[in-house]
Amino acid sequence: MEEKKNGGMMAVIAALIANILVAISKFIGYLLSGSAAMLNESIHSVVDCSNQALLIVGDRRASVGQSELHQFGEGRAKYFFSTIVATMLFFGGGALGVMEATEKLFHPAHEVGNQWLVIGILIFGMVVEGSSLRIAFKEIAELNTEKLPLFKFLRVSRHSEILIIFTEDFCAVIGLLLALAGTILTMITGNAVFDALSGLLIGLLLMFAAIFLAKEFYSLIIGESVTAGDLAKIKSAFARPDIERLIDIKTLHMSADEIMIAAKVDIVAPKEGAAYSIINEIEANIRGGLPDKKAYIYIEVDEFQENYHDHGQPQKEE
Repeated sequence: MEEKKNGGMMAVIAALIANILVAISKFIGYLLSGSAAMLNESIHSVVDCSNQALLIVGDRRASVGQSELHQFGEGRAKYFFSTIVATMLFFGGGALGVMEATEKLFHPAHEVGNQWLVIGILIFGMVVEGSSLRIAFKEIAELNTEKLPLFKFLRVSRHSEILIIFTEDFCAVIGLLLALAGTILTMITGNAVFDALSGLLIGLLLMFAAIFLAKEFYSLIIGESVTAGDLAKIKSAFARPDIERLIDIKTLHMSADEIMIAAKVDIVAPKEGAAYSIINEIEANIRGGLPDKKAYIYIEVDEFQENYHDHGQPQKEE
């Protein structure tokens, strides 16, 4: 369980180290070349370093634990800080990069010098970012216990940090390829418009990535239910002879590793006197089926009514 709780953070630390190294090399490359794509990539790496620092802060806040004010802990702090990261990625990495590239695109004096140095730095960046991306893939493989396709896992995962790191690392590799293509085309043609155009494409890529992340984190902050696979495991704990009917069930992720389960059950009449033991067994079975989660479970015994609906109360008769 402890290993799962830290799931995704190794990728964050690896990405932070990688981006510090790459940011330094990119800034040196920009200062010696004047490349718009290199400037955009430099800004991107600095923003990424800030983002990983924010994710580490969010992880620390999420591990604070319960208090009188936050009685279920501060697990969603990761989602809050992840949203800030997405905002920084949009404005700091994307919008600012688009502005710089657009200015270079229409600037007649824009030139790219030391092009071979730029190419060397970009290749170095791809090696480092590729290593970070490989660690992210490894973390995803450990967290993806249901063996879902990659994109589906990213959509349903409640681990915001691994979603950010994978997206950033993937965009970093694509961005470096775009910058490399722009630099090579500029060398071949002698026209720096290709360098500026690659910088523009990198900025747009980051903006689209930030919009995707913001959409995902909005849903996580509002509160998402457990995944379909986990819900099936939870419901299976209620499939027993002494339960007449599972009247209703609601689930909520308090964090990636903490869930709340509220259920209403109808116990068969002869077993109503043993409701306490039955509920305890169901709770134990749920926790046994979800060993990687901390579960807050609240089960209410009630009698099913035909006009019951999922707001938790029977519908009133007209």
